[in-house]
Amino acid sequence: MSSPRQATIERHTFETKIRLSLNLDGSGQAQVATGVGFLDHMLTLFAKHGLFDLEVTCDGDTHIDDHHSTEDIGICLGKALLEALGHKAGIVRYGSITLPMEETLVTSALDLSGRVKFIYKVEFPTEKIGTFDTELVEEFWQAVAANALMNLHLVLHHGTNSHHISEAIFKGTARALRQAVAIDPRQTGVPSSKGTLST
Repeated sequence: MSSPRQATIERHTFETKIRLSLNLDGSGQAQVATGVGFLDHMLTLFAKHGLFDLEVTCDGDTHIDDHHSTEDIGICLGKALLEALGHKAGIVRYGSITLPMEETLVTSALDLSGRVKFIYKVEFPTEKIGTFDTELVEEFWQAVAANALMNLHLVLHHGTNSHHISEAIFKGTARALRQAVAIDPRQTGVPSSKGTLST
């Protein structure tokens, strides 16, 4: 029986105190309390569509704004993803989806390559979704990509509703990750001619 692909990350700074647990082979269960209501919603969708079990608690300086909490949770999620993947033997490695969300269409494409590249071609029509700054969607996924050591491309083809755009990004990236972390029974070892997917 293979080892469980899961990780728990704790991050304590003067700005945030975070504990995040991720199980790549879960059933989509989420227990999320970030102090940022919209991010709670997005992370719950992420877990559901990735079939990941995700637990997050965050005590952050949201009296200032949501930036530190959102970025630092992205850092923790990226680190948890990297740790849970281990040596990456047997994984599919690549994942991509073009996902519709009503009037919105978003592509998320990624490579768990051990190298970082983040391409973000998304413009939101509004600066806020409720009280949440839409620019923080980019900050979150930049932090995930940098700490998971992956290539991540996010492209908005069209869309006019900021909530739908963000939701399509989180759902789409969850489903792309679900593809990429899946175990391919035909794949022996690491899916790279280099023999490694680590830096």
